[in-house]
Amino acid sequence: MNDIHIRMTGRAGRITLQRPDALNAMTYEMCTAIEAALIDWQTNDAVDLVIIDALGTRAFCAGGDIADLYQSGLDKNYAFGQKFWADEYRLNALIAGYPKPFIALMQGFTMGGGVGISCHGSHRIVGETSQIAMPECGIGLVPDVGGSYILSRAPGYLGEYLGLTADRMGPRDAILVGFADHFIPQDRWARMTAELEKTGDPNVLKTYIDEAPAGTLADALPMINAAFKSGDLSTIASDLSHDDSAFAERTLKAMRRNSPLSMACALKIIGHLRNSSGDLKSALRYEYRFTARAMEFGDFLEGIRAAIIDKDRTPNWQHNMNSVPSTDIEHMLGPLGALELHL
Repeated sequence: MNDIHIRMTGRAGRITLQRPDALNAMTYEMCTAIEAALIDWQTNDAVDLVIIDALGTRAFCAGGDIADLYQSGLDKNYAFGQKFWADEYRLNALIAGYPKPFIALMQGFTMGGGVGISCHGSHRIVGETSQIAMPECGIGLVPDVGGSYILSRAPGYLGEYLGLTADRMGPRDAILVGFADHFIPQDRWARMTAELEKTGDPNVLKTYIDEAPAGTLADALPMINAAFKSGDLSTIASDLSHDDSAFAERTLKAMRRNSPLSMACALKIIGHLRNSSGDLKSALRYEYRFTARAMEFGDFLEGIRAAIIDKDRTPNWQHNMNSVPSTDIEHMLGPLGALELHL
């Protein structure tokens, strides 16, 4: 497959995304190829660890390739998207529970589906160019691929803030929030990778770790906590609109780009996960309740139309931030019956 290069090199199973012109956006075929390789390597004694990386400097993986999903939704073939997301989430769970070290090298943009194939690994590496984000609410989805679980474990209410604003995390902020473990300057990655391949020992990473450049979220945390502590979309929007600070103006501007239904549901999911003892699989099941319905009942098709089809950036959302009925939230997140995700 030209879009992805899967091989064994030395003691390492190697996965390289090879769509740099498309910001290494992940197709369904890439997803299933990664899953097949990981299942094979689980019991292969010649593989001591797995390394996933990507070609190009702009992105590790900027998300899933959603053009096919859009067309299937227009055709009312909702089963296509449901299978896509179910199989993707199964891969995310496989990575999270993988029995061998799983090392992800995340340069440039890592967003959406890219988070799912990297940020659940055992060793998550960022460099100078790393920018990690969960921008799903902007296309009528919710933070998914298990991202809601990481957001729910973030300090304070950073999870709600990042889920509703898609703010991009640099390397230090990604480590603070829980999307990454270590900062390693990118000019060391080639030498480090060669040593990992030769030895099959993840302790190699320790000799390359450095201090990450300064971030912004730690200083902003008091303002973020004050703004997002209610967990209610209309309250958050109202409080921000009555705050004349630069932070409030910037935050509200970011939220206005997004689907109100998606943001309200994202708040519900993140809050539920924070207050429960659920694990990543629980988060994936909860996310799937939304994504399985997103084409038929959510804002997904309109979000994609505005973002990548017509590119007018003026989506016609179903609701505004002050009027998302609780019944609509409950409908999007309620049990799916026979369609419930099994992991």
